[in-house]
Amino acid sequence: MEALLQQLRSRLTEVYDLRAASAVLQWDQTTYMPPGGAAARARQLATLARLSHERLLDPEIGRLLEALQPYEKDLPYDSDEAGLLRATRRVYERALRVPPAFVAELSAHYTLSYDVWTRARPAGDFPMVQPYLERTLDYSRRLAGFFPGYEHIADPLIDYADPDMKVSVIRPLFAQLQAELSPLVQAIRGRPQVDDRALFRSFPRIRQLDFAREVVRQIGYDFERGRQDLTPHPFTTAFSLGDVRITARAVENDLGQALFGSIHEAGHAIYEQGINRSFEGTPLGTGTSAGVHESQSRLWENIVGRSRPFWSFFYPRLQAIFPQQLSSVPLEAFYRAINTVRPSLIRTDADEVTYNLHVTLRFDLELEMLEGRLAVGDLAEAWRARYQADLGILPPDDRDGVLQDAHWFDGNIGGAFQGYTLGNILSGQFFQSALEAHPEIPSEMEQGRFGTLLGWLRERIYQHGSKFTAAELVERITGGPISIEPYVRYLREKYGEIYGI
Repeated sequence: MEALLQQLRSRLTEVYDLRAASAVLQWDQTTYMPPGGAAARARQLATLARLSHERLLDPEIGRLLEALQPYEKDLPYDSDEAGLLRATRRVYERALRVPPAFVAELSAHYTLSYDVWTRARPAGDFPMVQPYLERTLDYSRRLAGFFPGYEHIADPLIDYADPDMKVSVIRPLFAQLQAELSPLVQAIRGRPQVDDRALFRSFPRIRQLDFAREVVRQIGYDFERGRQDLTPHPFTTAFSLGDVRITARAVENDLGQALFGSIHEAGHAIYEQGINRSFEGTPLGTGTSAGVHESQSRLWENIVGRSRPFWSFFYPRLQAIFPQQLSSVPLEAFYRAINTVRPSLIRTDADEVTYNLHVTLRFDLELEMLEGRLAVGDLAEAWRARYQADLGILPPDDRDGVLQDAHWFDGNIGGAFQGYTLGNILSGQFFQSALEAHPEIPSEMEQGRFGTLLGWLRERIYQHGSKFTAAELVERITGGPISIEPYVRYLREKYGEIYGI
């Protein structure tokens, strides 16, 4: 059985090496590739997508999984070997449903669509990319169609990102969260507003990025196994567990974008860098779900990165880098400024309290498109109407409206956004559990020490990769199911104190 398991690992490594090669090409496309390379890049990525899918569908992998079933039954459930077999069976059985030719066609379309989006967004030209988005909607429906028997057409697409999550679970969870947060938003609107003008002075981009790198290095991002580059829409990518890269977007008159974007992406990357290195080249060698992954980016960006203890340590360093801009701004004023609650046009710039409104409206819109109740041609107007209704603001153009996120332009419609709010909810649960185990974490953060928190996260979440489902991880860590209560309590306490509610 050990020999069979080794044969399975060898075949899986070929699959994941091809996927890593695709990740390198995708990273290059979004960072350094000249525009003239788009057509060839689409072809190259399509070829690699087809080859990796064909490798995964090798009948020998199916034979090995079947031969290893008796061995798996005798293994402890939480053993690495049992986890590997469960995860492999899941991705193999899902891959069996989707033809390799379709996978290649889909990959090529996404590459070309993203290239058009990079030009359409700066121009605010939704009609330029609309035909591509219409094809994306068609592809998304076809992809869902390979998985008959679903409750909702979005369920198979959600399953790619958040396994075992369904629309029937997410809708009531989001509704419950919105019911809890809406009164908080209204109460904050009725209070004197925070002055955050100090964040929007002139901050040279190079110095912003230098400081951001110092911060992410201090919290635990390993630059010996990663690097940071600029891109239009920040993301994290892993070529291997020894090469996990982050990207950033820096704006001279907005201190927050590069700083908090870098901490956010570092949260994703620290998770990947903490996975058991023996999981390399297998389905275990990545985070367990989009929601759990996002819980780490949001935990580090917001619960840690926007906290008083964090800035008690880092703010004097930031003032030293930008003395003209910040020397006259006290720590408390800066802390309140970075935690301003104000409806905003851009999801990635949104405050913690209103952020989930951005996610739920996108989730609703993609469900409407998949259900056939909203045409792509009407999406831009529907987007404006939802922003007006949900946030009380109206996008002045499509650049900061329907074109702002890359997700629908380089991937499916469906499954792209629910992970953000699931991650927020889980960040509250996980951080509460960390504090229960180590009440000293806040005082350590005041001294620039993050090892206790990072070590706890590595032990309880990171090292396991995708060995456990999200539900299993939550149960193992918190002793119960996913719950909005810790997250809502965190927001009420923090913003109640800031706004005197």
